[in-house]
Amino acid sequence: MTDVAQAVGWTREQMAARAAQDSPDGSFVNLGIGIPELVAQFVPEGREFIYHTENGLLGMGPSPAPGDEDPELINAGKKPVTTVPGSAFIHHADSFTMIRGGHIDVCVLGAMQVSAEGDLANWSIPGDTSIGIGGAMDLVHGAKRVIAIMEHVTKDNDHSILKECSYPVTGRGCVSLVVTDIAVLEPTKAGLVLKEFAPGWTPEVIQGLTEPKLIIADELKEVEF
Repeated sequence: MTDVAQAVGWTREQMAARAAQDSPDGSFVNLGIGIPELVAQFVPEGREFIYHTENGLLGMGPSPAPGDEDPELINAGKKPVTTVPGSAFIHHADSFTMIRGGHIDVCVLGAMQVSAEGDLANWSIPGDTSIGIGGAMDLVHGAKRVIAIMEHVTKDNDHSILKECSYPVTGRGCVSLVVTDIAVLEPTKAGLVLKEFAPGWTPEVIQGLTEPKLIIADELKEVEF
């Protein structure tokens, strides 16, 4: 195993690819702003996902090639996207009806903090100016499964995986899986389970970067993309 001092975490693209692996074939998948947007680039072989955007596109494809962008074809993060055969443009209200009606199978969201019990904080930092919660609160309660993608620690090396969130909470107990740049974690009733870790890291070091006590999965594995 690589010396932990020299270990490098998964890239943003690798985190997105890992999140894509957790969506069943045929899922309706909503992607949040930031790293989650990259998930559209990764569809495991043999699977088909129907990507949904809050602003009214069902059947979103990957990002367009440079020069092929259509300024009127964007996702909820105002990034240019493409469509796939069978795509449908729907009213914003109908888009949220899908979300609130429980028709989204998987939602992949960025996170600032996640608690041991699966609470999510991803819309506001105390003291900072916020543009609003957007559709996050609807998504975490309407989607059948919520995957949070995030950096394992803050830029100041503070914990992002906490016993309790210190930022305003988007949803309580809503997170099904957490994908960070060094680990894959699953909130359960028994506690936070460490399932996978990036090459060069160790469960002991990851525990030191995680506030709640981790439960080590029986099939814990080191994953290299």
